[in-house]
Amino acid sequence: MRRAGLGEGGPPDNYVASGYSVYEEENEHLQEGLRAKVHALKHLSIDIGNEVKYQNKMLGEMDSDFDSTGGLLGATIGRLKLLSRGSQTKVYCYMLLFALFVFIVLYWVIKLR
Repeated sequence: MRRAGLGEGGPPDNYVASGYSVYEEENEHLQEGLRAKVHALKHLSIDIGNEVKYQNKMLGEMDSDFDSTGGLLGATIGRLKLLSRGSQTKVYCYMLLFALFVFIVLYWVIKLR
């Protein structure tokens, strides 16, 4: 059975004129476009993976920094508790001397203006 325009059984010129090559060229063009998009997506996903690894490394470093800061704060709180258990007279004396020092510095700064 012969179909009109498909080039079956006819001369080779009919094959080119049939429009099959036009569809094939369009298909190849679309294939190239798809290949370019897949290539771009591949590079984008690789870049995202690299960024995730970098961010994960930074989070690990921040975690260790926070742990060391927590230890430092814990030691400071321990010292404050030890200080507060001591004689209350010493603490009040230190606070009074500190307040006096602050007032003297403020007076000096205001006087020089």
